[in-house]
Amino acid sequence: MRVFVTGASGHIGSLVVPELLEAGHEVTGLARSDKSAAALAAAGAKVHRGALDDTDGLRAGAAAADGVIHLAYDHEPMRAGNFVDAATVDLRAVQVMGAALDGSGKPLVITSGTLLLAFAAPGRTGTEADADPGEPPRPRVASENTAVALAERGVRSSVVRLAPTVHGPADAHGFIPRLIAIARENGASAYVGDGSNRWPAVHELDAARLYRLALETAPAGSRLHGAADEGVPFRDIAGAIARHLNLPAVSIPADQADTHFGFLGGLVTLDNPTSSALTQELLGWRPVHPGLIADLGEDHYFNTRGA
Repeated sequence: MRVFVTGASGHIGSLVVPELLEAGHEVTGLARSDKSAAALAAAGAKVHRGALDDTDGLRAGAAAADGVIHLAYDHEPMRAGNFVDAATVDLRAVQVMGAALDGSGKPLVITSGTLLLAFAAPGRTGTEADADPGEPPRPRVASENTAVALAERGVRSSVVRLAPTVHGPADAHGFIPRLIAIARENGASAYVGDGSNRWPAVHELDAARLYRLALETAPAGSRLHGAADEGVPFRDIAGAIARHLNLPAVSIPADQADTHFGFLGGLVTLDNPTSSALTQELLGWRPVHPGLIADLGEDHYFNTRGA
């Protein structure tokens, strides 16, 4: 299968590309910079120069492919607290690539997040059957609902909802490196209140395999969960970071979350237990790599990057 991948040189994309190539697929990756283009070429992929807001380029890349995996996301506005702009660009990309695949029966796999389930399934473990209607609007919900609706237009669309912590040696800019950096900056690894709120997690290599399986076999209109750990208490995440940095793990009140965590302040209190049982049954996906706390016991998060 000829696969067009956006975000192909990013954290997860850099692992999805070899996963696809090893399975015998031909990969063309979207590259915005010379550095990204060189990385894709070195990995054995073809290069399609362009950016996420280049609608003509996205349309051409999708139309020339047998399937699309959409991983790219503009995180810069999000880090500045502007979630709306990032979500708007993402929605437009999904609409454009979806339209290019209209009536083809070809697969389009897009990316969403399990954190939306903190609102769609409050107080319980979220499942793939849970959907957020998008009222009030929340980041990525419109993209997810648009992708699912493409099934009615002859596109074999699916959505991979990733856990907020996709962890592993290649994770240089995700939430875990940021939490480690915040702990170093503040001299303590913090959680809010009693820290009993839960975050799911998935190892990056398990996530990469899930994208390949979704491309190959996911039914049209399916929602899939990239979550291996169903819910790790946030105080356990903070404690694991504290132990490795030889810092205290401390509780802070909710009204200090934004000051301490910055743009993560609105996320670190969310309770997001998430099941992937239906995904595992549907695709035969079985997470086999270490869980988050075990991974935090290794050195790669602490010795190989400036987190």
